Parts: sequence; structure tokens; C-alpha cells
Amino acid sequence: MGQRSSNRSYGGAAGFPRSRRINRLIQEVLAEELERMADADERLRLLTITEVDTTQDLRHATVFFSSLNEEAREALEERRVALQAAVGRQATMKRTPKLSFEIDPAVLHGEAIDQVLRRLADDDDD
Repeated sequence: MGQRSSNRSYGGAAGFPRSRRINRLIQEVLAEELERMADADERLRLLTITEVDTTQDLRHATVFFSSLNEEAREALEERRVALQAAVGRQATMKRTPKLSFEIDPAVLHGEAIDQVLRRLADDDDD
């Protein structure tokens, strides 16, 4: 996961060891909280937090996710404040970063490649 983080170019602080630890901590806290929240909101089921990228000043964190549910992003936005509060409770940081949620582009690219490979396999079968 760390190597993948350093390849992102979102202006974050992922290249620094402390930032990597913070990113990982936020990812773990969010995964645990979302697992609890999924019982009450089915839009959060089958959702995976793939990566977290914090800015250098640690005031903002972009949370990358993948989900089979098209409404997952809306559900995350609705629960943003509660998720931030959970991060604040479980992470000992001077301030809690403001969370924003983005569909992981790597997952989207992987799905596109998968579709191309399936079409090629289907063409070979014909």
C-alpha cells in the first residue's frame, strides 16, 4: 500500500513516513466505523477504503474507496461528520483532517481493462 501511495500526485504528504502512518491509521479507523455503520445503511455495504491521502499540513484527507453500490459516495458524504469524529477520537492528532471522498481511479481503470479483456476473450470464442 505504501508504494502505491507514493505514486499518487495529489499534492499530499504520502511520501513521508509519519504521513504514511497517519494515512494508514485513518484508513483503519474509517474501515472499522464503516463496518459498524453498514448495519444501519445498506449503501455502505461492500464498500472498501482503498487509500487515504492527507495534505502536507494534515488539514484535509482524501479518502479513496471502491463500492458496488452507486450511492456509496452519497452515504459517505452524509456520514462525513461522524466519520471525522471517529478519527478524532481514535487518533491522537493536533487536529482532525477534513475528509473528502473519491472513487478510487485505479479501481475504475482496472474495471475498464477487465472489460476489454472480456471482449477480447469473447471475440476469440466466436
